[in-house]
Amino acid sequence: MIGYMPMPADFPHRDLFYAGRPVHRKYDDFWCRHPVMEPGRRAKIFAPFDALKGFSDAVNSKKTEYIEKRELNEEAKAELNRRLLILQNATKNLRLAKQNRVAISVEYYVPCSDVSHDAYGCRGRCKKASGICYGVDFSITESILIDGLRIPLSDLLSVESETGLFDSGRPD
Repeated sequence: MIGYMPMPADFPHRDLFYAGRPVHRKYDDFWCRHPVMEPGRRAKIFAPFDALKGFSDAVNSKKTEYIEKRELNEEAKAELNRRLLILQNATKNLRLAKQNRVAISVEYYVPCSDVSHDAYGCRGRCKKASGICYGVDFSITESILIDGLRIPLSDLLSVESETGLFDSGRPD
């Protein structure tokens, strides 16, 4: 029997089939020419193959939900500006920013950057970032710098501090 089929009578390799798998001992002629492949390299043989590079990413990007930019009311804008002024005073220069190491979390709006998506130019996503604030610039770049990430002030939705930096001076 070969698998589930009976072996034909005129099968040309009948003697090889009955001989079974070859057994090679270490350091015989065959083993020296074909050493055993280590498992790490052998696994690469069976790695998945992506024929259309980037196609799955493009399909997944279409699943992303985009929303309209949330506009802040006057009270929320005033509170955000108050917090940004506190941050600007705590990080006037790089030396002071490194000394104070103000840890904050921000929520900000990011417009859709996928030109092939129907939300391009009109909708976006809300993202969150946490880290050390290294500066708030109201005049030149109009942005906030958090651990190397520069966020435009016009896209900021909220700023929070884990240390209670914004709680001081607030009426109860």
